Amino acid sequence: MDLRPVTPTYSVSGQISAEDLAAIKAAGFKSIVCHRPDGEAPDQPSFDSIRQAAEGLGIEARHIPVGPMGVTAEAVREMVDAIDEMPQPMLGYCRSGARSTAIFQHTAHLRN
Repeated sequence: MDLRPVTPTYSVSGQISAEDLAAIKAAGFKSIVCHRPDGEAPDQPSFDSIRQAAEGLGIEARHIPVGPMGVTAEAVREMVDAIDEMPQPMLGYCRSGARSTAIFQHTAHLRN
């Protein structure tokens, strides 16, 4: 797992597993947002399995998938809500971290 800071309160990573969540919590993250649609790859854990494990550790989790159409206006609004409503610091993840970075960058003009 490669945690890459984007800001002091938001970092990104490639795909995580339920087993990674203890280390994510130990790194100080209080919430996670998945930007990967379920079923994108056969070996990908479902968001629900990640969410259940995260909540068991006291980490809030939300699913804002960014699929083949790219970052949509609706996804950006959902991400702004997540940033406003969820505890920080937050970890966004997808397959590589690129979508999690892109959607965060799209929220900048709406958060100021």
